[in-house]
Amino acid sequence: MTRIHDMGGRFGDGPVPREADESKVFSTDWHARALALTVAAGALGKWNIDASRHGRERLPPADYAHYSYYEKWIAGLAKMLVEHGIASAEEITAGRSLAGAPDELTARCLAGERVVPVMKSGGPSARASDAAPSFAIGAQVRVRPIAGNETVDGGHTRLPAYVAGRTGTVVLHHGAHVFPDSNAHFHGEAPQHLYTVAFVASELWQHAESPDDEMRLDLWESYLVPA
Repeated sequence: MTRIHDMGGRFGDGPVPREADESKVFSTDWHARALALTVAAGALGKWNIDASRHGRERLPPADYAHYSYYEKWIAGLAKMLVEHGIASAEEITAGRSLAGAPDELTARCLAGERVVPVMKSGGPSARASDAAPSFAIGAQVRVRPIAGNETVDGGHTRLPAYVAGRTGTVVLHHGAHVFPDSNAHFHGEAPQHLYTVAFVASELWQHAESPDDEMRLDLWESYLVPA
């Protein structure tokens, strides 16, 4: 079954709508609040960015297809809050705490004065690894044929389906980074070497716009085999 969120290269979904005023960071105020809530909840330390992405991916397909971008964020956040026992579905519906007792997570609350420093610090995913990289710059590689999580059925992966089984060239090596397929399921960061792989357009698309076009994707080592 096709993952509903894996839309790259898929036909029939119509054009991507553009914002009426692209000079604005957020088209409405509640979009900014959705981002703020997501960042603040992430600071509680109950999940990581990969688990958060997987929460959005696990929305019911009909909802995912219908929701706007930030509606997906809010729905995914609500799912994570309930699954990790931070809030109940009833509290989310009511818009307030119903327990009436102090929360042990209060100390982790992202206070206003911490927001800018936290956002500026980012969330670097680079990690040390004792393993040597398997591919050098210029190596020809083939993406594994199945674009799915190899250890968790239906689990999170950063490997898009449209590139599965395709052949490309390693053009950059970024060192070792947290492996999302493991991290999203709290199985450890399991760092792997990360590469930028270039694919000529005709390798990916039946009717390439130009023979000179190429697509570049960042792909983890276990997604790749020698071509």
